Amino acid sequence: MHGADGPRAHPGRALRAVTAHRGKPPDDTGGVTEQFAGVPGAAGVAPDVVDEAVRVRPATALRPYVAWYSGYRQRGLPPALHRGLPSPYLTFILTLDEPLTMAGHPDPAQPPGKFVTLLGGLHTAPALISHDGRQSGIQVAVHPLAARALFGLPAGELAELDVPAEAVLGAVVERLQEAVRQAPTWPERFAALDGALLRLAHPSGRVPPEVVRAWQALRRSGGAMPVAALAQETGWSGRHLLDRFRRETGLTPKAAARVIRFDRARRVLAAPGPAPRLAELAASCGYFDQAHLAREFRTLAGCAPTVWLAEEGPDAEKFRNVQGGATGAGPEWEA
Repeated sequence: MHGADGPRAHPGRALRAVTAHRGKPPDDTGGVTEQFAGVPGAAGVAPDVVDEAVRVRPATALRPYVAWYSGYRQRGLPPALHRGLPSPYLTFILTLDEPLTMAGHPDPAQPPGKFVTLLGGLHTAPALISHDGRQSGIQVAVHPLAARALFGLPAGELAELDVPAEAVLGAVVERLQEAVRQAPTWPERFAALDGALLRLAHPSGRVPPEVVRAWQALRRSGGAMPVAALAQETGWSGRHLLDRFRRETGLTPKAAARVIRFDRARRVLAAPGPAPRLAELAASCGYFDQAHLAREFRTLAGCAPTVWLAEEGPDAEKFRNVQGGATGAGPEWEA
């Protein structure tokens, strides 16, 4: 397949090769929506510490495909281990100064490793990301039904996987990463991303509209819409919906509902201000009760809600970048 930036690697061959290796295994960015910056010598920041994180929306024309960019650069911090939690977005990362160290993948059969670039599918278990006090890069949150338009393959082919982005996109990734690394400021880095992704974006016309409607309904309901109601809305049988939905997103409708509901709950839990009572959080996010929330959190995050909040909530701030996220369902896409 060819994009405007040149030939892409054949997705099937690339992913088969990666799976075999696993063993089994003025700008138009929409403005800064979140910004944290620590510069050497600033008040409260040690002279040898760099702690920057900037989140923006992409150019308007890209918003049907991409929810947000998150740029980060940290130096001089204590080593840390972060849980990359399940979310409703694909993860596309371009590192800047050092590779991304994956201590564990959602699929435990995939061995740990270092990634200069990473493309990850939707998943239902946490990834484990570590750093030695330094990390830097840009994360792109991609709508799953935009995978065909941007990457030339359905998101189902990336389910539970983390792969080097060049395995899917070919040489365009190397050129994009070089452009981002050469840019001296965050706005210029994001502008380089805008240009490259706009050249890549080509609606495929191959995502069934029934899948689009089902995904939109799940997002609007916060993961509360029953699968039987989704099937009725699409006019498909439950089994046919399951097969087509999983191919296009990487998850079954039921699993996607769990991830969407969990993503909402953990963002409410981590929002600034007093943490909500877990029973109230469970009720507001569509769980049967607090015990149901706790079970789902342990399955999807690998720990209890209170443990995650203590380790990575707003007061911890060990990682504010990799698989962070924006709230809301985001705009629709051209499939």
